[in-house]
Amino acid sequence: MKKNLSLPEKFDEYIDTRKQSFITAMEFKEHGGKLAGYLCSYTPNEIMDAGGIASVALCGTSNEPIADAEIDLPKNLCPLIKSTYGFAKTETCPFTYFSDLIVGETTCDGKKKMYELLGDLKDVHVLHLPQGTDRPHSKESWYQECQYFKEVLEKKFDVEISEEDLRQAAVKRNELRKALIEMFEIQKAEPPMAVGTDMLLEVMKGTFSFKLEDQIAAIRKFTKEAKEKYERGERPVSIDAKRILITGCPMSGVIEKIGGPIEANGGVIVYKDDCGGERTQMQMVDTEAEDIMRAISDRYLEVNCSVLTPNDGRMDHTLEAIKEYKVDGVIEVILQACHTFNIEATKMERAVRNAGIPYMKLETDYSTADSGQVDTRIAAFIEML
Repeated sequence: MKKNLSLPEKFDEYIDTRKQSFITAMEFKEHGGKLAGYLCSYTPNEIMDAGGIASVALCGTSNEPIADAEIDLPKNLCPLIKSTYGFAKTETCPFTYFSDLIVGETTCDGKKKMYELLGDLKDVHVLHLPQGTDRPHSKESWYQECQYFKEVLEKKFDVEISEEDLRQAAVKRNELRKALIEMFEIQKAEPPMAVGTDMLLEVMKGTFSFKLEDQIAAIRKFTKEAKEKYERGERPVSIDAKRILITGCPMSGVIEKIGGPIEANGGVIVYKDDCGGERTQMQMVDTEAEDIMRAISDRYLEVNCSVLTPNDGRMDHTLEAIKEYKVDGVIEVILQACHTFNIEATKMERAVRNAGIPYMKLETDYSTADSGQVDTRIAAFIEML
């Protein structure tokens, strides 16, 4: 485990932007900053916030380190898992490299077994998520898990996390979620107020911020500027653009691969129904609850994801979004070997088609090998809308 603040051996070989990110992360640590990385929307960030621990998203979004990851991991594994592990192994992600702790979770089988190998490289804590929420004991089990997570953080970082700390952290996280939802909702306009990929890249950028206040400010700034430009008559998107909802696996690693062809062929992303979209942000913590830890833990089990069974709430939510955002077509993005979303796609397709909305499933990875095929399929789908 790395305790020092030295830079990686290959630092001089990195491109300038990566070097700067390493330096920024190192300076944050040198000034006493506590840093934890996490991968999943089920991670209760409020508990880390309450301990003064900055949390950054570590989901791998690049094909770059996958070859190194495949020395230890099978090739027929989700690219997000391989990329995340590969960045840790090659020491090429500054946030992974300088994280004091990486917080995993028992969502899919691939991730929870990868965390065992990752534990040889970094300090890892794995949250035990219930398999579903329909059992009477599911909420209690997760509540106890969140309590244990607090104890782990207190011991690891030598901090004390009080109920008031948790309450204030929940207020601030709710503030971020409200800012994100306000930004997402500008796409309800006809035509939408923003190019979809621009908005989604702004959301991604915020997940690497060490200060929640900075992330909130950046999101609000994007929304404010988009609204002001729209009021002045600027229209970044054509009124004739086909309104597309994208759903499925976490898409940060393929957003340009999928979003680019959508926009190049007369479409616009109006709704991103994945781990980084409104589906995981709309649930607020009841900050007035008597037991604030229970309010926090209950909030996270309201999130719909294919790793839980049953998960009909996800389809219900997507159908509501289709109506609210006046969606013309749905594209479901499945990352290679993501069995939970790939199987659940059958239920999603039925629900969407029964609502009278065209649907297409795309299975892909982080490489460019299938980019031509992806472009062609998206172009044909939008043309028929």
